[in-house]
Amino acid sequence: MREDHPRATREIAQLAVASGQLAIDTEFVSERRYRALLCLVQVAVPDPDAPGGVRCAVLDPLAGFDREPLARVLADPAVEVVMHAGRQDVALLRRELATDIHNLFDTQVAAGFAGFSAQEGYQTLVRQLVGVRVEGGEGFTRWDQRPLTEAQLRYALDDVRYLLALAAELKRRLEQLGRLEWAREESRGIEKISDARDPLQIVRRLPRAGRLSGEQRAVALGLVEWREQRAAQLDRPPATVLADHVLVELARRRPRTRSELRAVRGLDGHVSGRTAEELLAVVERSRHREPPPAPPQPPQRDPSEQPIASLAQALVRQRAREAGIATELVATQSELQAFVAAVRRGDAPTGRLAAGWRHELVGRELVQLVKGELALSAGSDGLRVIDVAPLAREQGTQ
Repeated sequence: MREDHPRATREIAQLAVASGQLAIDTEFVSERRYRALLCLVQVAVPDPDAPGGVRCAVLDPLAGFDREPLARVLADPAVEVVMHAGRQDVALLRRELATDIHNLFDTQVAAGFAGFSAQEGYQTLVRQLVGVRVEGGEGFTRWDQRPLTEAQLRYALDDVRYLLALAAELKRRLEQLGRLEWAREESRGIEKISDARDPLQIVRRLPRAGRLSGEQRAVALGLVEWREQRAAQLDRPPATVLADHVLVELARRRPRTRSELRAVRGLDGHVSGRTAEELLAVVERSRHREPPPAPPQPPQRDPSEQPIASLAQALVRQRAREAGIATELVATQSELQAFVAAVRRGDAPTGRLAAGWRHELVGRELVQLVKGELALSAGSDGLRVIDVAPLAREQGTQ
């Protein structure tokens, strides 16, 4: 059902508040644009009067719909917002509806705690856990073109039609495993994701940014800000306005004249007319501004830490396997290396492994492992974790 009129949006919002649940998905187009264009919002809510007990609707942002009721529901902590792989959806909805989500349950995240991979697809989960085969084939269609076909609308609605049933089955399994709160905690980490573009962070990620002087970084920041503004005006990806490597070369050379500008390779389309004058003005103006901080230097790793980090990775995999949790959810290699280095220095570890469900699952044991209070041994059923703390203490007193 396609429902764009104000009454439908209000009715959906009322049902969501009454039931305490709202399933939501979006369709958007991001190719060749500055920011993704929101093209559809699909919602589903429990409704005893609807077929299957679920009312589904497609809301069309391009045609216009009353966004205030939906924004209010998303911000209501008493309403559980169910999504699948919701990182991009959250960022898009936060920007378009100017609201935060306060009670997210992500079924892809939840599946990672229930024995599935961390990137398990919606169609696979619905088939295995709900027993329904969802047809695909329209995911990469032109959602910004109107009118939409019946196949497109059916695909869009199917993306939310079974989402509440999927969430219910995942919760049932996670409750039995004692992992439901872990999945909720991980889902909450997605709620603040934003697609806002921070020029300072963009400068830090530029190629060879660490080699730029303070004045050169100041010029790079000015050029990034100019590029962001121009890309937004043209609705084009920033790199098509001014490529990163060209921007860095401009910052390095800091041209003052058009002839110096022409000497920068890759600027062929920007060396005449108003754009050339703008670039020269940005460079000159930015020379005198406060430079942004230099990018942090990559930490110097002690070679002796690598074997310990490998042991730590083995322990993480073992505990994740035992718990039926996707290893990718627990920690990245860089996080493990930083954790090991902090413990070896005698510092209190920080980051995701030092708190929450990760600390409960394996963080405490990682500290013990690095301190020599745990040992790993190969067994027929995988690794065995051996408490050698008494031996470590005995050796420490000798």
